[in-house]
Amino acid sequence: MSTITAENGAVDELPAGPQLTAADRCDACGAQAYVRVEVANGELLFCAHHAKKHQEKLSSIATSWHDESSRLFDEQRA
Repeated sequence: MSTITAENGAVDELPAGPQLTAADRCDACGAQAYVRVEVANGELLFCAHHAKKHQEKLSSIATSWHDESSRLFDEQRA
């Protein structure tokens, strides 16, 4: 199950199953997106690498952080 963590630290559980699809692409490099960051002006999509790279800066302006990067490990085990 994925989670969304709001700026205030609240965590909402999402229904089972991926919310991001293979059609969702990283805004930085075009790889498959596993993280959706909502900000005041819209949303940003990132691969796991770029989400981690920009997390510190984005955490101060993000209204939510939806991270499905754990799917990478689940997919590797399958």
